[in-house]
Amino acid sequence: MSNQVAAVPATAKPPAWEQYRAQIESYSKAKVNYDFARQSEYTSETGWRLDDYATDLPAEAPGPPEAAGSFAAAQEVLKRYAFPPPDLITGYFDPETPLEKRIMVLRAHFLVFNFYFGVRVSEVTDEAARATPNGPERVWGYGYRTLEGHFERGQIDFTIHKNLTTGAVQFRIHAVSQPGQIRNPFYWLGFKLFGRMLQRKFARESQRRMRELVATQLAGQPLPQTLNAPGG
Repeated sequence: MSNQVAAVPATAKPPAWEQYRAQIESYSKAKVNYDFARQSEYTSETGWRLDDYATDLPAEAPGPPEAAGSFAAAQEVLKRYAFPPPDLITGYFDPETPLEKRIMVLRAHFLVFNFYFGVRVSEVTDEAARATPNGPERVWGYGYRTLEGHFERGQIDFTIHKNLTTGAVQFRIHAVSQPGQIRNPFYWLGFKLFGRMLQRKFARESQRRMRELVATQLAGQPLPQTLNAPGG
């Protein structure tokens, strides 16, 4: 019996992340560009920026997250790294790689320039009932660290929180960062002038987009097919 190979339509295109496969594999060998073991020492007094942002998502009934509620919807958006504003940051990764081992190539767009950086997921947070002053919270999310070649160094964490007593749901961002080594004087000046503004825009627009994408799912509409869809 002869082997038969299904014909591939001429219009079929490989997933967007495939064109970054070589860069992803290259970054898998790169080192984190700062000493993350000393993160407790990184404060504003020692030259680091500490940022915290939070935005409310639609509340649920008290108790564990609902199967089709805003917590689950936000988890899906977070897994896909779909919340950053695409006109500023786009992340590319192998969707078959487990989240805790994910390497991402970030394409940052500024003015007429595109810059490419590598980041590595540092840890996945998954707590059923974190104790807080406002009551226990279901918490899920992950963070990533900057790799060699990044214009910044530090870590950013993205988490979804549900207060099990009140049903309130939030998306939170926590970042610790400072400028990295930028050899190109033109890029160094640009980052010095606009870097902080772009950090704040990233956080502000990521919160807005998270709210919009969660609302899309709660309305029974699928996420845009152009977004990354992790397997499994």
